[in-house]
Amino acid sequence: MSVGLLAVVDDVLSAAMKASAKTAGVVIDDAAVTPQYVQGITPARELPVVGKIALGSLGNKFLIIIPVALLLTAFAPWVLPFLLIIGGTYLCFEGAEKVLEWFGLAHGDVEEGARDERQLVLGAVRTDLILSTEIMLIALASLDGDMGIWTTLAVLAVIALMMTGVVYGAVALLVKIDDIGLKMAGGSEPRVRHTGARIVRSMPAVFRVISVVGTVAMLWVGGHLLLVNLDEVGVRVTGDLLHGIEHLLSPFGGVIAWTGETLVAAIVGLTVGLVIVGGILLIGRIAGKNPTFSEGGESPAAQ
Repeated sequence: MSVGLLAVVDDVLSAAMKASAKTAGVVIDDAAVTPQYVQGITPARELPVVGKIALGSLGNKFLIIIPVALLLTAFAPWVLPFLLIIGGTYLCFEGAEKVLEWFGLAHGDVEEGARDERQLVLGAVRTDLILSTEIMLIALASLDGDMGIWTTLAVLAVIALMMTGVVYGAVALLVKIDDIGLKMAGGSEPRVRHTGARIVRSMPAVFRVISVVGTVAMLWVGGHLLLVNLDEVGVRVTGDLLHGIEHLLSPFGGVIAWTGETLVAAIVGLTVGLVIVGGILLIGRIAGKNPTFSEGGESPAAQ
């Protein structure tokens, strides 16, 4: 009995590791996007906020994504592309809004020193829902179709726990590394003090880079979701665009081809996002309102 159980556990872990490898790109994007949401809050609240977002991410995966994905895969697989199109559109909107913030063209309604923690967490969990959906669907698509429902569920549960731990462990380290640098700078060993001081000095630039990377990641993932899933629902021009870029650039190597596809997806994401922002502003002006978009203040990249 124990040997059989160990064999099942080994199969589940092996399948989870193989499927997780295919989600690496989106996992990196998720880790790059999330630190933006904890910028501007007091240091004492950074880890608690990351913890709340991580719990929200687990809720997204276990209470929404996994049950819905399994049900739709079994009974209505045609719905999944439409859900991903909606999610991709939201990412395009949020990414475009952050780009506009960099140029001072979009402003939130809360000052940086008084960022609403609840709104920050809700905004981060909403974005996580979309990124986590893609992670879990990529993982689900890579699993052996002959797996039973319980084995599939076990594999997805392992992936959900593992990916959440990786993403939010990395985020926690990023947001607290400046505190680690401060402690090192106060040490007695000159070399340790020097290293700590360098860490502290470099962190503002690091977070600016993370903010830019996170925004580009949202635009890329959002644009990619739109291009791939519009093709799935019959808009063949989007799939033809991706295939054409791959065919054109593949002779130069896989990295060049991937970079080209990523750039096009990000441009598409930015274009769609700007159209949505413009549409919301136009509707707001017609209605006599002045809508704001930010989750709570200026983008870290604009600081």
